Amino acid sequence: MSNETTETTVQDEKGAIEQKGAVEETSGSVAVVDGAGGKKRKSSNSRIAPITSEGDMPQKKYYRQRAHCNPLSHNDNFQYPLRPDKMDWTEEHYPGWEKYKPSGTTADAVVPTVLDIGCGFGGLTVALATILPNETILGMEIRAKVTEFVRLRLLALRKEVPGSYENASVMRTNSMKFLPNYFRKGCLNKLFFCFPDPHFKRKNHPRRIVSERLLSEYAYFLAPGGKLYCITDVKELHEWHVAKCDAHPLFERIEDEKVLAADPCVNAMVTETEEGKKVARNKGDKYYAVYKYRDDLVQNGEREWQMESFFDTFPEESKE
Repeated sequence: MSNETTETTVQDEKGAIEQKGAVEETSGSVAVVDGAGGKKRKSSNSRIAPITSEGDMPQKKYYRQRAHCNPLSHNDNFQYPLRPDKMDWTEEHYPGWEKYKPSGTTADAVVPTVLDIGCGFGGLTVALATILPNETILGMEIRAKVTEFVRLRLLALRKEVPGSYENASVMRTNSMKFLPNYFRKGCLNKLFFCFPDPHFKRKNHPRRIVSERLLSEYAYFLAPGGKLYCITDVKELHEWHVAKCDAHPLFERIEDEKVLAADPCVNAMVTETEEGKKVARNKGDKYYAVYKYRDDLVQNGEREWQMESFFDTFPEESKE
């Protein structure tokens, strides 16, 4: 072999070694050359194992995601049915529905009756499953990783306590846009909004989950006697909630302390959410309000509204 050929071969080999990320195939694995030092690390060709196996309790540190999200953006593609009757809730969300529903209930009658909108890591969703064993609970969350955490958490609880938590599930969706695609008129008994994003900037107020338009939508979904619960640690946002709900003609605030104390959902809302626990650890304040849906005004024909006058204030005695 000539000296010229030998020199070229040596240079080629040196260049290959110095190239970062060079890969050598080995049996059953790939050896990745990190750099000129020639150190190799093995990377398996097999499929990457999931962080948490189904049935095991997930660890929150692996599922954290940025808390703030713009619900009015079009960056995410969500799948949703064209209309509520196209949604089968028993297949993916409530496969064990026969364990807690009365005999004679058909699969098409199984729909969520309690929504935890913006459920976060699922503290309230899990608590409501035992507090309201005859209701069908659904946590709704817009963040993908957080939704997956709640799904795995519920699967682990079902495995840990057989026969329990079958009435709770979670779904990733945008509740500000797609509720009419999932729910019929009058099918919900309770709606929870716990520690929602305050969206402090005035230009971002349309992103708030409680607004005039959305309250009319929530009223449409609530059954007679249905309730709306909201809680926050931001006083300004609480005042916003109260102002919007008080001004809406189809909602009336429940202010009787005895009635609120007798409602186990109020205590759960205050104590069971992860955000609520964090506020308690920091010795912060919590502000909440509970409203009932004034279906009687519609059914009895006591009030008739037109589009132009829907939000007009009416005499206080009509709310009594």
